[in-house]
Amino acid sequence: MAGSQRVQRVADTIQRELAALIQLELRDPRVGMVSITGVDVSRDFSYARVHVTVMKRPEPDTEVQLLEKTQAEEAVKALNKAAGFLRSLLSKRLKLRTTPKLQFHYDESIARGRYLSDLINDALDADRKRQP
Repeated sequence: MAGSQRVQRVADTIQRELAALIQLELRDPRVGMVSITGVDVSRDFSYARVHVTVMKRPEPDTEVQLLEKTQAEEAVKALNKAAGFLRSLLSKRLKLRTTPKLQFHYDESIARGRYLSDLINDALDADRKRQP
């Protein structure tokens, strides 16, 4: 029980630190705006599976939008390529015996949630139009 709480605390810390490192230290133009939606750390702290969502940089007077899946996958490839660099920076910030190897994965949950929300809104609009 205590081990799983520690694993969760370490995962939360890695999530916060990686978000800052990607924003401040990573200079790859393929990455864009990355949001880390979750981190799963193995019990022995050897691997960390990082779930990310990639968004477009907003134009003035527009809202932030998700990238197409192929563009997002390119950003994830760039993050996986920079995983060693990010791991070395992370090891300097964290006081762990071993810093986990990072594996980035695209998280489709936000895009799926937006799609479902749009479907619900369309159904409500159609229902309002049908009622007198």
